[in-house]
Amino acid sequence: MTDLSKWPCGNQTLNLTETQVMGVLNVTPDSFSDGGHFIGHDQALRHATEMVDQGAAIIDIGGESTRPGATPVSVQEELDRVIPVIEALAGRVDAVLSVDTSTPEVMREAARAGVHLLNDVRALSRDGALEAAAGLGLPVCLMHMQGQPGTMQLNPQYGDVVGEVLRYLGDRIAACEAAGMKRQQLLVDPGFGFGKTVGHNLRLLNELDRLQSLGCPILVGMSRKSMIGDVLGKPVDQRLYGSLAVAVAAAMKGAAIVRVHDVAETVDAITMINAMRQSGQDPAVNGEPKA
Repeated sequence: MTDLSKWPCGNQTLNLTETQVMGVLNVTPDSFSDGGHFIGHDQALRHATEMVDQGAAIIDIGGESTRPGATPVSVQEELDRVIPVIEALAGRVDAVLSVDTSTPEVMREAARAGVHLLNDVRALSRDGALEAAAGLGLPVCLMHMQGQPGTMQLNPQYGDVVGEVLRYLGDRIAACEAAGMKRQQLLVDPGFGFGKTVGHNLRLLNELDRLQSLGCPILVGMSRKSMIGDVLGKPVDQRLYGSLAVAVAAAMKGAAIVRVHDVAETVDAITMINAMRQSGQDPAVNGEPKA
């Protein structure tokens, strides 16, 4: 059984007995929240370093926007965006480096550049991705998405959103195991906002703990998303407090990793949740002498 206090990520480890914060680094011109802000090499490196200093345990580097209606990018363009950033950060920041990609060529080049984790919104369903990931041996996050980014939010429908997400992720885990990967190297992400209405998203959050039955740590990404805007009536640049609320709720429901834009504020909130959990496990806090 994998020791979650030292969950392996390449030559790094993560303590997944506590919820960890993943900082978003989009080196794209068109991401929904911070598109174009960090596309320059120097800006990207400064922002990544700042997020690590603020407490991010993981930096997730993405070169292809997957927002609703996003335009696909070529393999070469994605490589040109992410590989120089990974190369510059590898060995220089004390954090796990993740690459947000579905493209086999990008996975391979990112691994050579020093990335520790593959984060795939298409759950290794793109041609060649499963074989590439299995050959690299890196941990992988498998995400659920109904449809494709260009059309996924047009009319998403489910009979039972939680049950269908569970079945899909279970099937992708089985495909990974059939390709020679171990369940212990997999994470799962229910894909908030990826082919889901606000009602679907809220139900998934409310029943997030059901995903623990898959036997993999849970990663969630809800930061600044439209589900928050729909509930609060706030534009994307005014969703900090809503983002903190759903990050805390996810942690309470068993999320091992929360993927966020506002790292410093989220680290404070999650640190309090981790401390509360620890108090329940520490005999001294409960008035009992330590062994």
